[in-house]
Amino acid sequence: MLSPAVLGALVSTTAELLRRAHDDDPFDVASAEQAGSLLVEAHFTDSGVLARAVALLQSWPAADDRGPALTGAFAAGWSAALRERTLREQESMRLAVDMARKGAEKALFASEARFQAVFETAAIGIGIGDLDGNILAVNGALEGMFGAPASEIRNLSVDMLVHPEDAPGVWDAYRELITGKREHFQCDKPYYRRDGEVIWTHLTVSLIRDEEGVPRYQVAMLEDITDPHRMQERLRYQATHDPLTGLPNRTAFFERLEGLFEESTEPAARFGLCSVDLDGFKGINDSLGHEAGDQLLALVSDRLQSCLAPMGHLVARLGGDEFIVLLEHCRGPQEGIAVAQTVLGALAPPFLIGDQQLGIRASIGVVEQQISATTPGAAMRSADLTMYRAKKEGRGRWTLFDPERNAVAASKYAMSVRIPMALDRGEFFIEYQPLCSLSDGAMVAVEALVRWRHPELGVLGPDEFITSAEDSGLIIPLGRWVLLQACEQTARWAARFGSAAPRINVNLAVRQARNAGLLADIDRILRTSGLEPGRLQLEITESAMLGPRDPALPALRALVDMGVSLTVDDFGTGWSNLAYLRHLPVSGLKIAGSFVEDLRTAPAEEGDPLGQRIIGGLVSLAHSLGLTVTAEGVETEADAARLRELGCDWAQGWYYGRPARPGDITRRIAEAANSAAAR
Repeated sequence: MLSPAVLGALVSTTAELLRRAHDDDPFDVASAEQAGSLLVEAHFTDSGVLARAVALLQSWPAADDRGPALTGAFAAGWSAALRERTLREQESMRLAVDMARKGAEKALFASEARFQAVFETAAIGIGIGDLDGNILAVNGALEGMFGAPASEIRNLSVDMLVHPEDAPGVWDAYRELITGKREHFQCDKPYYRRDGEVIWTHLTVSLIRDEEGVPRYQVAMLEDITDPHRMQERLRYQATHDPLTGLPNRTAFFERLEGLFEESTEPAARFGLCSVDLDGFKGINDSLGHEAGDQLLALVSDRLQSCLAPMGHLVARLGGDEFIVLLEHCRGPQEGIAVAQTVLGALAPPFLIGDQQLGIRASIGVVEQQISATTPGAAMRSADLTMYRAKKEGRGRWTLFDPERNAVAASKYAMSVRIPMALDRGEFFIEYQPLCSLSDGAMVAVEALVRWRHPELGVLGPDEFITSAEDSGLIIPLGRWVLLQACEQTARWAARFGSAAPRINVNLAVRQARNAGLLADIDRILRTSGLEPGRLQLEITESAMLGPRDPALPALRALVDMGVSLTVDDFGTGWSNLAYLRHLPVSGLKIAGSFVEDLRTAPAEEGDPLGQRIIGGLVSLAHSLGLTVTAEGVETEADAARLRELGCDWAQGWYYGRPARPGDITRRIAEAANSAAAR
């Protein structure tokens, strides 16, 4: 019995260790494990004490998302300390038996009373058997563990104690022991009690030899670890299963997938994956709340499990609204397609959430391959990319893995994930292409065009990586960097050449136009670079043209109020509503180069070719709205002359200059300034 002072000190020390484990950053459960071991050192070894301690931890007011990990670590520390203590007792017992054998083998009967006292009063179960596996004697603790009298247990033989959950190699180790190849072995082993229940034990079996070293007996010592084992099983279940749906989680799924690859011995063995992502699930969360979303996920998982588990397929939830199906012994692509169709069919009927019926569809990527032809990680990436392709192709459908299209998608993905590192390493740079006045050929502006000096692929143009950046959202930091570099360069030209310096045009991607931080970013960049707002013009592609109620419009109008101008790039290539031009605060249009090419290929003697009528109409429309018109793709003097006749204001293209580094533009500005001064 511990004194109040000692008990108080123990409680204080345990509480301090748990508090330290909870508050440490980074999170470390070592202190919680130490707290659990302290209980065993203080002789609190009853499983009921552990259960009460775990219950107190779970109700601890400070518990948060670290609570389950602290509880598991505390229980693991308690179990490990108890096992170590028991092992010490077992080792002491084994040494005592061994010493008794060595020192008093000839006086066995004289020392039998002492041995019998130890044997009967031991807290752990002990059994003695011969090398044929016959059980010769058991103590009272073992009788209690098995729930049967010694007379019944002695009628058993060791080979009758096999359990289906015996660890691999247990019986191999036993055979090595009784043949004298090893002295002892340890393992965790389950047994059936007399009433049919299962008891888990930590088993130590030792070999007893006679004076000549010949094996004679085996001694088994069993520690009851049923309660700690069940707790570990519960913790293991929590670690490998999704708490909302009860399905295996990402950890359990990858363990099974990797196990399938490791266990496969047939070169032609195949497998299948179906990556399932619910369509429009975010809208349900946003409109009905996360509680309704959770109910829907639980119902979806029930349907998937009920239709696929009988087929022998593993269904797991990877997170959010993502599910995955593993076909372990697939016989070909048609089996994977059949599973995908089964999933779509299972999701077709509406789900009842409260008093509402909700319909949900899914996009499914189907991968079916030889195990030897891929790896678990590559297979998962293929399934994800195939599922994303199903979404792009219309949703509510399945799509079969296509190696060629997957390679393209994987290349884009690899390109996008490298962008942040490329920004940090300074792999991007900017070239500037002149925009010139059609009336006199003077350079009035330059357009900033980003390039990527890729360490493996060489210099890449924007058409090779901008789409990937936009799809991944990385266009936001990349666009911010381009804008800062272009504004700083233009500010340097303005400081050196004054009014002779060109303005700067910078492309604004769709994601940037709708980014809530756009206004703050541009304001900060202008102040940092020292560039006057009037020298900056942002180019919005026609696909990003916004309707009159678009929430991004106030920010664009605020930019115009700051003095920044906007122009519509590649005008005429999309299907935007021309009426939107009345609502957008733009000051110019850039006619797509394809129209200029049509104008170039049509002979002048044909009179009024279609390209000429289109350009003329666009120019007339723009001028009626007070907009400046720039023609792209101007390659010859003839192009420039015809566009000048049609009323275009500015032109851009190889005739007026290819994209160039800042130094080349600087020399061109200086030459123009010197020429003007000479005149």
